[in-house]
Amino acid sequence: MAVEWRDDAIVLSARPHGETSVLASVLTRDHGRHPGLVRGGVGRAARGLWQPGNRLSVTWKARLADHLGTLTGEMTDALAARIMDDPGRLALLAAVCAVADAAAPERETMPRLFEDTVALLALLAGVEAPDSVSPGAAYVVWEVRLLADLGFGLDLSRCAATGTNDDLVFVSPKSGRAVSASAGEPYRDRLLPLPPFLLGQGGGTAPEIADGLRLTGAFLERHVFHPRNRPLPAARERLVERVGRA
Repeated sequence: MAVEWRDDAIVLSARPHGETSVLASVLTRDHGRHPGLVRGGVGRAARGLWQPGNRLSVTWKARLADHLGTLTGEMTDALAARIMDDPGRLALLAAVCAVADAAAPERETMPRLFEDTVALLALLAGVEAPDSVSPGAAYVVWEVRLLADLGFGLDLSRCAATGTNDDLVFVSPKSGRAVSASAGEPYRDRLLPLPPFLLGQGGGTAPEIADGLRLTGAFLERHVFHPRNRPLPAARERLVERVGRA
C-alpha cells in the first residue's frame, strides 16, 4: 500500500538528478527534514518553485515509507525572489538553508526548528522586523536554538564558576556555559566571547555577530559536523567571511 502525506515545507536544497528531475530536501512542519524526487524539476516553472527558502505546500508519495519518494509542491511564499536584490540577506538565507539541511536529522519531526526557521525567514523578508534585532543577530539566535534542538544547548543563564548572572562575557568551549568577566579574565584566551545580544542586550553590531558566529560555529563543528566527518557548510563559511569584512 502506497504512503502519502501533505505538509507545509521550506525548501532547503534542490540539485539536478538525471536529465529532467531534481533531488530536493525540504524542512516540514510535521515530518521533519525530508528528501524527495521532483520529476520535471529542471523545467523553467519548477526551477522557480524549488528555490531554497521558498515556502511550499508539498505532497510526498512513495510505495514504502523508507523509500526516497516523489515530491510535488505549490507555492505559498516565494521568499527567495523577494530578497534577491539584498546580498546580505541572501547570504543569511543560504546559510540558514545549508545548515538546516546538513544538521537536521532526516525524517525526524522537529516542530520548533520549523517554526524558528519560518520566523527567521519572515524577518529576512521584512515581514517581521523588530528594531531591536538585526537579521545577523537573529541568525545566531537561530543557531543557538538549533543546537538546543539537537541536544547540545548552551547555558548562558549564569556563570559556571560563581553561579551569578552578572557581567557574563565569555562561554567555556568545553561546557558551553557562560563565564563572568572576573572569573574568566585569567583564561580569556581559552574562552569564547559571549555577544551581549544573546543576553537580550542590544540588536547586535557586526563585531558582536562575528563573535556569535564563532561561538555557535565552535559547537556546531564539535557536536554536529565533526562526528559525521563533515565541515561546516560552505554557505555558512561565506557568511562568516562577509560579516568579518563588515
